[in-house]
Amino acid sequence: MSDAKRTYRLFISANDPSADVHCAGLIRALAASGRKIEFVGIGGPKMAEAGCELIENTVGGAVMTYKAVAHAGYYYRLLKRIGRCLREHPVDLVIVCDSPSFNFHVAKAAKRAGVRTLFYVAPQLWAWGAWRIRKLRRCCDKLCCLLPFEEPWFQRRGVDATFVGNPLLDKMPADLTSYRKDYSGFDPRGARIALMPGSRLAEIESLWQPMQEIALLLRREFPATRYVAVATSEERRALLSRLEIPGFQCEYSIDSVTDTADAADFCLVASGSATLEVASAGCPMVVMYQTNRILWHLVGRWLVRSKFFTLVNLLADRPLVPEFMPYFVSVAPIADRVSNLLRNPRTLSCLSNELVDLIEPLTQKKAGQEVARIVLDMLA
Repeated sequence: MSDAKRTYRLFISANDPSADVHCAGLIRALAASGRKIEFVGIGGPKMAEAGCELIENTVGGAVMTYKAVAHAGYYYRLLKRIGRCLREHPVDLVIVCDSPSFNFHVAKAAKRAGVRTLFYVAPQLWAWGAWRIRKLRRCCDKLCCLLPFEEPWFQRRGVDATFVGNPLLDKMPADLTSYRKDYSGFDPRGARIALMPGSRLAEIESLWQPMQEIALLLRREFPATRYVAVATSEERRALLSRLEIPGFQCEYSIDSVTDTADAADFCLVASGSATLEVASAGCPMVVMYQTNRILWHLVGRWLVRSKFFTLVNLLADRPLVPEFMPYFVSVAPIADRVSNLLRNPRTLSCLSNELVDLIEPLTQKKAGQEVARIVLDMLA
């Protein structure tokens, strides 16, 4: 049977909201290719909307690594179910997206079933856990990298890797000139500040209250500041609203990081891919992240080998934006840093231009289309 007439079947594994969005875009790109492809897997509402049959919705309760022990039973049963699905309903390709701690196991299940595997989003082995490269080589047939420096790093270590661009930037124009902010005449007393505590429940639990506390400290100094918080869904918006602390008020925006950053003067952002969207909008930011204090001092700070944590700083190879990762004692130093930046419009203008200059080259590739092309090559 020719490729044009054959119906292919793909299994896709996504375990958090951003992976759900990435894979939904990939599904739509593959559906537009004209090939007959069926999609099954685990993920969230975006994937289901794009046409994937979900055997489990894994996005609503996504957790961070340090809380994974509490969910070990659930994930063990889910992996058993995935393995059974791959054996009883054969597929042509398995695509795993992000969440390497879990998806390494999915990839191993694919290998046991004799199915090739594509990793969509390279695990950050260059930052920590480089010894896992052997595991990646064993279970990964093709690796799609979202950051340009990752391709040569993995290729030197024997992994078939390709830089595909970043799916979060797929909708951005190639020319970002209109996103350069002009802070001439800017008055920090009326600044519009965006708060982006992340999509995962653990991020919200650890970052949302501190972000609100920073907002209240800034409001003492700049009484007319206005705040807007970004939630990835209506469900997350309701959660953020319930967790508001006394004295704090804000607007809410649903699933609109770039548009919100474009309309804001400054952002407080959870570390992760959202920082690239904020940077593409030319919005100055401070990046935050929190983790378990005991685990960080016992293990984390010895494992991490990267000079920086924030993707923006990693791409720039210098501390372009302030990062507080992790912080444990007080949010006062973060509020002070934001205050100092707001009082220096010239610095804000320069930072806006530098962020746009950094991200603009990444908009030349459209990740959804690039990964779809790779998938079709693997199927052929």
